[in-house]
Amino acid sequence: MDDDPLFRETLSENLKEAGYSVEMFEAGRPFFEWLDNSGSPDLILLDWRMPEMNGIEVLKRMREEGHEMPVIFLTALSEQIYEEAALLSGAVDFVEKSRSFAILHKRIDLILSGSKTRQGSEDDAGDAQNQDVIRQGELELRLDSSRAFWRGERVNLSLTEFKIVHLLLQRAGQDVTYREIYDLVHGQGFLAGAGPEGYRANVRTFMKRIRQKFRELHSEFDEIENYPGFGYRWRTTEQ
Repeated sequence: MDDDPLFRETLSENLKEAGYSVEMFEAGRPFFEWLDNSGSPDLILLDWRMPEMNGIEVLKRMREEGHEMPVIFLTALSEQIYEEAALLSGAVDFVEKSRSFAILHKRIDLILSGSKTRQGSEDDAGDAQNQDVIRQGELELRLDSSRAFWRGERVNLSLTEFKIVHLLLQRAGQDVTYREIYDLVHGQGFLAGAGPEGYRANVRTFMKRIRQKFRELHSEFDEIENYPGFGYRWRTTEQ
């Protein structure tokens, strides 16, 4: 979704050549009309600056209406504040328009290939025995459906957030570096943010949102520990 017709057309052609089916919209209103008429995208590319309704407003309305498909912000805005706002609002990635199409293509492939793991049973309560389940203390991860439960309550994690928690849980009691978490989300070698260490701000934004979601269920949640300058750790009862 982008209000620049030339950029929209060029990107659409690149995506089609890469094998994707594409629907284009210049603003939020026609996009939501399409959704209301049974539109069902696997992923959305969303510009920030658009008429009537900006990208953040589009994303918030999507989530309010129950549309959970992944969203990548594709924008000319490069300041960190915009990236943080996008991720905190529920976007799974933030890519500057100046990046090559090859990078965007890789981002899309990573997200769509991961989304396939979410398909499966929609029964949260009764089918855990039929899924691969990992438990650590009060946390339960159901790998087949990419769902997390804290003290028996569903934690509304995005697929990306679930992957991060899964990584921390696999290494429970051990330190996981900023770079490892960032590579899990974006792929090895990808950089974002200001300077060579800018990726750390991106990781901190994800971790802030993950903690917030757990604390919305139980305010005393403190299982994720931060080691400034290094990374994060999932705390264990043995520590």
